[in-house]
Amino acid sequence: MTPSSRQRPGATSSRATRILGALTLAGLAVLAFLGLYVSPPDGLQGETVRLIYVHPASATMAYLGFGVCAVASIAFLWPRTRSYRWDRLAGASAEVGVAFCVVTIVSGSIWGRYSWGVWWTWDPRLTLTALLLAVFVGYLALRRTGGDPLGRAKRSAITALCCFVVVPVDHEATSWWVGLHQNDTLFRIGKSPLIHGWQLATMLLSFVVFTLLFAWMVLHRLAIESMESRLEDEGYVWAIAERRSESGPAPAGATASSASSGPLVAGPLPPVATSQRMVQEAPGSLLAPRPLPRERGEAGL
Repeated sequence: MTPSSRQRPGATSSRATRILGALTLAGLAVLAFLGLYVSPPDGLQGETVRLIYVHPASATMAYLGFGVCAVASIAFLWPRTRSYRWDRLAGASAEVGVAFCVVTIVSGSIWGRYSWGVWWTWDPRLTLTALLLAVFVGYLALRRTGGDPLGRAKRSAITALCCFVVVPVDHEATSWWVGLHQNDTLFRIGKSPLIHGWQLATMLLSFVVFTLLFAWMVLHRLAIESMESRLEDEGYVWAIAERRSESGPAPAGATASSASSGPLVAGPLPPVATSQRMVQEAPGSLLAPRPLPRERGEAGL
């Protein structure tokens, strides 16, 4: 692996994420141009129909994020595939799914204001989408609780599977109940799409571009999850080094008088440079560019 392709310690980007980010940025630019200038307005909804290039793709990415969270949770609960990497993937994808779910609700409210005359109504689809957002926000809050990491990960995985039950119900809400929200526009079983030409092409492009954006966000959030997990496990090394660097050299005779106080104060306290070197040379240090130690019961992802 060349230095340019290796991820820097403490960074969330790599060559792969930078390439993916460039493709996403270019795709968003093309999508904006097609959606705002090339695609024609709708005969009934006018210019507000351009929200169709944001709203359905955002909802699909929210479903995708929650689906990846559920699959990763199953992989963590299964003893043969149990790995904390699956737990981190579940948390990262759920956070990205929540972000896209917020975009879905906001864009849907703007669209509804011009189509229905109200910002919000307790339509079955809207209500279930709000419920979906609430349950996964609760799931993310559960992941931040303390306690044993293994027990917390198991509780989170079970909760994720319970939350995911809302996803298929939300998707089929327009088929099971009568409401204001329209049925599917693009993917209709046995029927052709309701849009054509540049509208259809731009909407299909929106799904591709938003998928690239979803992958880019998950990769960065997964890297942050890994650093947070390492900090939680090895943060004491930072605490010791910072404490020693702040204290400075100990006065003469400190070694003999503090020998019974434990290793934190025994002997002269090292200067800042020595403390930083100690952190860098500590096994599994945050600053050391070496792979994470394998956790108990951890299989490869």
